[in-house]
Amino acid sequence: MKRSQLYIKTRKDAPGDEQAKNAQLLIRAGFIHKEMAGVYTYLPLGLRTLNKIVQIIREEMNAIGGQEMQLSTLQQQDSWVASGRWSDDVMDVWFRTQLANGSTLGLAPTHEEPLTAIMKNFVSSYHDLPFYTYQFQTKFRNELRSKSGLMRGREFLMKDLYSFSKNKEEHDEFYEQCADAYMKVFDRLGLGGITYRTFASGGSFSKYSDEFQTLSPVGEDTIYVHEGKGIAINQEVYNDEVLADLGITKEELVEKTAVEVGNIFTLGTKYSDALGLEYTDEKGEKTSVFMGSYGIGPSRVMGLIAEHFADEKGLVWPLNVSPYHIYLVTIGDVADRAEQLIADLEAAGVEVLYDDRDERPGAKFADAELMGIPYRVVLSERTLAEEQVELTERRSGNTEMVSQSSIVSNITSKIS
Repeated sequence: MKRSQLYIKTRKDAPGDEQAKNAQLLIRAGFIHKEMAGVYTYLPLGLRTLNKIVQIIREEMNAIGGQEMQLSTLQQQDSWVASGRWSDDVMDVWFRTQLANGSTLGLAPTHEEPLTAIMKNFVSSYHDLPFYTYQFQTKFRNELRSKSGLMRGREFLMKDLYSFSKNKEEHDEFYEQCADAYMKVFDRLGLGGITYRTFASGGSFSKYSDEFQTLSPVGEDTIYVHEGKGIAINQEVYNDEVLADLGITKEELVEKTAVEVGNIFTLGTKYSDALGLEYTDEKGEKTSVFMGSYGIGPSRVMGLIAEHFADEKGLVWPLNVSPYHIYLVTIGDVADRAEQLIADLEAAGVEVLYDDRDERPGAKFADAELMGIPYRVVLSERTLAEEQVELTERRSGNTEMVSQSSIVSNITSKIS
């Protein structure tokens, strides 16, 4: 991709009404556009990063047997009234719209009810279970606090997976598989080592649910981390009973601030009972399906990554989610050499953003740093005369001179 053809303009300053660092940087770097509080448009660079996050999650959900589908956003009242969640007194984040005939529809904040209703068409026997399905979909929630950029939006992308099992034992087995898959996701996203499976309240469904909390000074949650076991406890359930259940003591825990990036819940038969989702078991008896819910917010994760890894110069993307691997800068009359290098790099699977603009080198370097692409390659008349190419790592700032003949192999070894 040539920078002169990319639908993007970087800027020195973010909108004056934008408080969140992640949104400020993403707007300045040309990844997103702010529509209103809690609502953002993903520009080409931002969408490339968001799609890479989505693909990592998709691969890990498929690996544990998830089947991807797409549910509707517009929701009729029926199934939500049956579960008791249509009322604002129960769930106060609804966005609603009225049709010309006077009927009211809602914009789904989550999808337990409609999917449970759909599954009545596919589940009748124990032979039909277990079943796991997920989607990536824009959700709408009327958040009162929308001041955290992508980390708390009124319109946001969510991966929500739902499990349908014959009983609690079957559910528990998948629940643990999903917990392991989540940790693989966060490791691949560059958040390994700072993301903890965190014990939280299970509400009316189970003793505990699990949150996945990433350490961050901008987090809204307080957790207590056991670094040896790689687990944590949310402040809301931090008590002697929970400590005893987990076999740990207060002295082993460290208080931290964190951002919730995922969660998994046991739903039991709450929704299957309300909506009549049953199956006939091996004895010929009717039994309610046992359910679970598993969420990750790709857009929230994108905001967290942007904020967590940033430095004073701009964004610093982990390799797996960066929109491109290489930001290529040319200085002087070296366009032909640049085009050949791009062809060689792309043939080797390297994604290149080529800054072909007629701009000062300093402006190009500043944009490369602001955008946070992992590696910057500089081709200049001077270095090419010596058969050398300048290669800089964004995260460390380290620069090395690499022979032109080995630059492709050098870069592919770094991104493989």
